[in-house]
Amino acid sequence: MIGTVGECVSFAQNFTTMRLAIVGATGLVGQELLKVIEERNFEFDELLLVASSKNVGKKISYKGKEHAIVSMEAAVEAAPDVAIFSAGGSTSLEWAPKFANRGTVVIDNSSAWRMDPNKKLIVPEINGSAITAEDKIIANPNCSTIQMVIALAPLHKRYKLKRIVVSTYQSVTGTGKDAVEQLMNERQGIEGVRVYPYRIDLNALPHIDVFQDNGYTKEEMKMVKETHKILGDSTIGITSTTVRIPSIGGHSEAVNAEFHEEFDLTEVRAILETAPGVVVQDDVKKNIYPMPILSHGRDEVFVGRIRRDESQPKTLNLWVVADNLRKGAATNAVQIAEFMRSAGLVR
Repeated sequence: MIGTVGECVSFAQNFTTMRLAIVGATGLVGQELLKVIEERNFEFDELLLVASSKNVGKKISYKGKEHAIVSMEAAVEAAPDVAIFSAGGSTSLEWAPKFANRGTVVIDNSSAWRMDPNKKLIVPEINGSAITAEDKIIANPNCSTIQMVIALAPLHKRYKLKRIVVSTYQSVTGTGKDAVEQLMNERQGIEGVRVYPYRIDLNALPHIDVFQDNGYTKEEMKMVKETHKILGDSTIGITSTTVRIPSIGGHSEAVNAEFHEEFDLTEVRAILETAPGVVVQDDVKKNIYPMPILSHGRDEVFVGRIRRDESQPKTLNLWVVADNLRKGAATNAVQIAEFMRSAGLVR
């Protein structure tokens, strides 16, 4: 039985502390990881901050103490108990196996290992119990996938999903620091770094990641394939359109879910209100609904605009919002480490 996140934390704190590495410590997710491990009181003996060679020796402060960034080679040699990677797919493909060969458990935020049939793709509230002591490289799902499955998994368990149509409205923070800089420069009329093919301020780009031969982007296909893997059900029909918008707080999703079984809206709300990691914000008479500006810095997935699709039977509409740097990346990765610790799979 999968415990709640809170249970994992309290149980984890009874164990011997560990040596922890953050790979990609200078990036947006790396910086968020440091906030999350501090907020959640994730205990360790030694913190290794790892980044590219150009950053080695630079200092990052954690809990008032300066930590010098170390190289990949030095971090591998140190053989940390857990290494949380957020440094891109090519880096993960090259270095994650080297850490794993030293006995380190790697929790990877990139897309490198997600669809590897020999690697687990984990959202602790849904499938944390699938992790075993033999799993040395564990994949963190895509941010947009995580928030959707957190909302849909408990409903799938009750009514069985038949089809999902999802449109996303994703923050520039999902692209990284340079994207945030581009947005802010455009807002101030400053020429500078450009990571998008068009202006992002006052605009919406239906283009996240590269286009594939089927006309979908890689991001859109990630949501299809990863959802199938996490829920363990490849029969669910899924189609996705992913859009980049000039927001910073988090990602938003319009989810249309068709089920095999009929549902009752009162029961749907009750299921979501008791689901781990979900907060229901759904009182349209008072203009209460999820928004990215309210999800910023939060670990929960917010669900609102809960209503029946009146165009066809057994179909539900949801509006799902989460901070993509938190539950969509850093928090989920730390929760995986917490879960493994609570299960005695790491020190």
